[in-house]
Amino acid sequence: MKASSSSRVEPGVKNKKSSETRRWSRWLPWIVGSGLLALIVVGLLPKALPAEIAVVARGDLRVTVDEEGMTRVKNRYLIASPVAGQLRRIDWKPGAVVEAGKTVLAVLESGGADILDARSLVQAEARVRAAEAAVAQALAQRARAVANANLQREDFARQKLLFASGALSRQEFDAAETRFTTTAQEARAAEFAGQIAEFEAAQARALLLRGQPAGAGARGEPLVILSPVSGRVLRVMQESERLVPAGFPLLEVGDPTDLEARIEVLSRDGVVIQPGARVQLEQWGGPVALNARVRVVEPSAFTKVSALGVEEQRVYVIVDFTDPLEVRRSLGDNYRVEARIETWSGQNILKVPSGALFQRGAQWQTYVVEGKRAVLRTVRVGRSSGRETETLEGLIEGQNVVIYPGDQIADGSRIKPIVVAY
Repeated sequence: MKASSSSRVEPGVKNKKSSETRRWSRWLPWIVGSGLLALIVVGLLPKALPAEIAVVARGDLRVTVDEEGMTRVKNRYLIASPVAGQLRRIDWKPGAVVEAGKTVLAVLESGGADILDARSLVQAEARVRAAEAAVAQALAQRARAVANANLQREDFARQKLLFASGALSRQEFDAAETRFTTTAQEARAAEFAGQIAEFEAAQARALLLRGQPAGAGARGEPLVILSPVSGRVLRVMQESERLVPAGFPLLEVGDPTDLEARIEVLSRDGVVIQPGARVQLEQWGGPVALNARVRVVEPSAFTKVSALGVEEQRVYVIVDFTDPLEVRRSLGDNYRVEARIETWSGQNILKVPSGALFQRGAQWQTYVVEGKRAVLRTVRVGRSSGRETETLEGLIEGQNVVIYPGDQIADGSRIKPIVVAY
């Protein structure tokens, strides 16, 4: 029987396949070993470190001094006993509304303690004349302050229109706003001073009348002390009935809506704070920050021991509120606030997050993201707001930098960028 031609295998072909099989068998261990070695090398390579990055950008930059402070009633008056006598019980409580010249704050039974001899009578007459002269002076100052406040209010209205149209710079607008705020506060202070002068003149005339022989009938009547200003009772020093000497403090009254804030700052920060600087008051309990202006930096500093036991020289910065009363109606006397006092501001500033900068020796450095690696870069910095820092050299707009790099990231480290909003 004849065999089929398709089932026959030639000897040459069979030897060729056996040779290729032996060749692959010879290289197979080397291939497997190379693959294992590559896996080991890849496994030993450092992994990409996760790193938060931010973009170097241009924008507005504000440098501020951040400190705590307290509010206080700007114009307050301490009611004291004009003569010695028996004080009747005071029923007023803090927060009670009082009206100038009408509300009876205290009643004092002098029991003849206000009888004046010839010498004291002359002194009382002199005090009356001095009080009346003080009233005339206070009225003149009040008229001048009101006229100046009206002038600055009209000027500020014009400046506001020019600023809205772009014809006025921000600096000139801030100066106009500062003049308007300052003169308005001076007018209120002059009004308060006028009320106080009239009250003291009335008290002086009443004491003179009771000390004269013709005032014998008046001496039998108790001495009534009226409120010198309109506002509220702030404090009651003596509530119970008792015998009080002349000059004994009884109550304190004032207008709690007429507030200012007293901010305590380091003396080195007080040097760079200028009158008229913008201030933001935060953490006072309201939903939005309050706007204010620096009125004065007190010229005398004081020593205070910090929580760490370090002696510090500090100074008070007095600021006036510029927001309307409706925004801060619930704010009262001696309330805590956190202030941001602006010392410098700029526009179109190339800035970088302060967390991306660190200092080595006398140089400031940062890690710039190039590809997927962190590259060390030396930079020159300018002013800083604490959160952001001005960059003068070493960086360009649009570059990515690593924020808070930590000890694991070094020059050339592979990173896994995580973009964060900053």
